[in-house]
Amino acid sequence: MKLPVFAIYIDTKKLATYTVLAFILGGLLGGAMWNFGGVFVPEPLSSASVGFGTLDRFVSYDELKNFLGTMTSPWGVNIYYDSLIPRSPNFKIGIASTAKTAADSAKAAADAVSVTGYGSADYSGTNIQVEGVDEADIVKTDGEYIYLVVEDTVVIVKAYPPEEAGVVTRIRLYQWVIDMFVSGDKLVVFLQISPDIYYEILGTEPPTDFEPKTTIIVYDITDKSSPQKEREITVDGFYFNSRMIGDYVYAVVRKQAMISEDEVLLPTLSSESVRKRTFGIVTERRWWKVEPTEVYYINQTDAGFCFTNVLAVNAQDPEEPITLETFLLGEAANLYVSLRNIYIAAWQSHGNTKIYKIAIDGGEISYIADGSVPGWLLNQFSMDEHDGYFRVATTDGRVSRTGSSSSSSVYVLNETLGIVGSLEGLAPGEQIYSARFMGERCYLVTFKKVDPLFAIDLSDPFEPRVLGKLKIPGYSDYLHPYDEDHLIGLGKETVEAEEGDFAWYQGVKLSIFDVSNVSAPVELAKIVIGDRGTDSPALRDHKAFLFSRARNLLVIPILVAEIDESRYSGPIPSNMHGEYVFQGAYVFDMSLDSGITIRGRITHLDGVDDLLKSGYWFDSEYSVERSLYIEDVLYTISGRMIKMNNLEDLSELGRIDIS
Repeated sequence: MKLPVFAIYIDTKKLATYTVLAFILGGLLGGAMWNFGGVFVPEPLSSASVGFGTLDRFVSYDELKNFLGTMTSPWGVNIYYDSLIPRSPNFKIGIASTAKTAADSAKAAADAVSVTGYGSADYSGTNIQVEGVDEADIVKTDGEYIYLVVEDTVVIVKAYPPEEAGVVTRIRLYQWVIDMFVSGDKLVVFLQISPDIYYEILGTEPPTDFEPKTTIIVYDITDKSSPQKEREITVDGFYFNSRMIGDYVYAVVRKQAMISEDEVLLPTLSSESVRKRTFGIVTERRWWKVEPTEVYYINQTDAGFCFTNVLAVNAQDPEEPITLETFLLGEAANLYVSLRNIYIAAWQSHGNTKIYKIAIDGGEISYIADGSVPGWLLNQFSMDEHDGYFRVATTDGRVSRTGSSSSSSVYVLNETLGIVGSLEGLAPGEQIYSARFMGERCYLVTFKKVDPLFAIDLSDPFEPRVLGKLKIPGYSDYLHPYDEDHLIGLGKETVEAEEGDFAWYQGVKLSIFDVSNVSAPVELAKIVIGDRGTDSPALRDHKAFLFSRARNLLVIPILVAEIDESRYSGPIPSNMHGEYVFQGAYVFDMSLDSGITIRGRITHLDGVDDLLKSGYWFDSEYSVERSLYIEDVLYTISGRMIKMNNLEDLSELGRIDIS
């Protein structure tokens, strides 16, 4: 639905309200939930349900309430929200769920995004999965400025040229900043409140009557020293994920569907637009609740229903109405977005994954279809849209040291999400550790003791087939295209355990795989950094992975653990954990001719005492989390500092204190 035109009045003073709203749900389902199948029959009061794609739409509040009471778990479930929220004896809900920010994302092209910004500056963009579909992150650049999130603050830094570098302004928002986009002269910020905000920032107790809420703020940053708020949108629920395509931001916000004190708590939304007029500043505000007749639902039992709110916001035009559609769906686990469609994948307790397809076109949102596949998806890279087909890779069953019943599969679905092709039973006893779809091929890494890399042919969507596989020690958590015939793998080296059917993780491993002969893939080059305990955020978040094939450049942050061999008189046990000796950015030269070599490394911990910790724990505000380049300057970014180094010899050009 397009949200209605606002009532207008004039504000003569700048509004600064820090709304205390939400407490993240503490304890969740207290017992096992199950899907027992079934169909909801509308009550006689409903003459007919209204359809939207393959979904029905409720025709009354009573029908919605009856649905939640009928189609969820057969047990009454009481949810405990911590002592901050008093629980009524009648506090009964039909479903519950935990919001997970899908810490997934990436990029389709083998090269880093390269765009023209300041003057003719060449710079790296966010590592995304689908070309043309931007993904929100905690660090962005436009080729002249760097925008970064530091807890509840967005910091805008003049970055290029380096001799002019420095902090321009700080936007403190008194809520945790989760993600952001930068597009032209617009900054889009996503906020979420947690209880920590009250104690650490506001210095108060959280209220007892709040609900979790997500806020989206659009700023005009034409004047970087004085960003102007243009639009603020607040929606009930947890921020799940978002994408930006052209001028439009698409956000998914999920609110658990519950019955509290015999009342269904429907989502609410508020919006505020601030505009300059010849007669002053005009603020337009509106608040409304989603009506039951505006909620679309899938007519089947689920143990994790949520009101899934999908918003389309034109970030460039604050006068264009917001589009909001609300779906009562299962608990979302992963999100994939193409140029035309949003796919939401939800795990179901009987072992399947439900997939919902929602079409997007500018400000239009339309539900298209739903389907299901056996097994569970690892992350967004387990999904892909190509030539009208949707492909997914799943693991079905359980993996453990004592015994495994798992296997992996690839399914091809048509435009209405019906399965038309399948390849099942791959790698029995193992599970998928990484996946990458590239055109008519799919590459999978499964693992339990060794790393099989599967090359799968999808040129015939009705008959997927294995072309070849490679078995080597270790595994890859992330696969990135180098070119059509080569892949980069980032993961861990491993050593098979003598005492069981498993392997011990060792250092961080980088590989180049040659798949030009798909029947016999080859590990063309590899390098291992550190010993057991070495880690990198890029293993879990592809946005920490910076690669440019044109520059033969790869940069990732690494926390290095090393074992002091002098302490051992004999062989070092494979399960021995090293001591932390370094955290920072590793800069690699990478090419097919010379393989992988270390160009150098950059740390923000030099001169900082007592921040490296032995054992299994490390934490520092000076930990490098992201990197980017503008022209020939490499910028490494932590929560306290930005360092600027020459890309060729890594000599330091300067540093910016952002604390």
